Amino acid sequence: MGWRIDDIPDLGGRVAVVTGANGGLGYETVRALARKGARVVMAVRSPAKGEASRARILAEAPASSLEVVTLDVASLASVRDAATAILAAHPRIDILVNNAGVMGIPRRESVDGHELQLATNHLGHFALTALLLPALLRSDRGRVVAITSTGRFLGRTVDPGDVAMRRSYDPWRAYGRAKLAACQMTVELDRRLVAAGATVRAMAADPGFSHTDLQARSAREARGISQRFFDVTVGWFGSSPAQGALPQLRAATDPTARGGALYALRFVVRGAPVRLPYMMWSLGDRDRATLWTVSERETGVTFDVGAMARDVTRGPEPG
Repeated sequence: MGWRIDDIPDLGGRVAVVTGANGGLGYETVRALARKGARVVMAVRSPAKGEASRARILAEAPASSLEVVTLDVASLASVRDAATAILAAHPRIDILVNNAGVMGIPRRESVDGHELQLATNHLGHFALTALLLPALLRSDRGRVVAITSTGRFLGRTVDPGDVAMRRSYDPWRAYGRAKLAACQMTVELDRRLVAAGATVRAMAADPGFSHTDLQARSAREARGISQRFFDVTVGWFGSSPAQGALPQLRAATDPTARGGALYALRFVVRGAPVRLPYMMWSLGDRDRATLWTVSERETGVTFDVGAMARDVTRGPEPG
């Protein structure tokens, strides 16, 4: 039968942070983690939508422990503010699910001047992970989960000379680049964590063709044939958000999940969440190092995993 949501262990006393938590995969992830006893921080761009989603979950499960934090992952200032607020309340974090994302939209730039799909799907999460990693390192089995998609096969490693894609932009190539970056970051982060002797592990999750507002937003904003076709097709044949969230839930909670691995639905739109090969060429040392260097440069965040691990080992837990 394979792994099911009932296989999530008791998460009492655990703290989870989920970005893009007010709808779709993020909402289902929060809902499942909370039902298993985790204290969940719902990091959302719209506080009103976050509070509405929190109220819905509490109506179903009144014992849920939920809090809402404002986070626009496309804004590095917002990322820093959110990280400061989260760390002040939670010196130890056990699960970070970098779920927020956009897909196949016309070229726009973030407030920091980054191409918006890379800013939302990767750069903001890179910075958030770096800022929250000291708290994750205080967990005995911390998890960082990045969300990729089959769109990763359309992507190429970020070009250090044209990170903003001003010379040549295509909505799907930009999306593919961002989702490839999620895989590259996962593999490299896990490598660095292992080298540092940390117990935190990084995994990637692919929800398959899950029907969420992601496709509808893409169709609304791009108004292209491919975006509309994808929205309609996934609406007909795609899985539910609850089904699509299973890979990231397994990556976040299964004690036997492997660091650096990819978890996905066995049959793309159905089946149990299983560990699958990445089946990509762009995960080599050079590609991962390029992404890491560019990500540090563009975010202004020095992500020294080894130094963070040493500092946490030496210092007492805050508070």
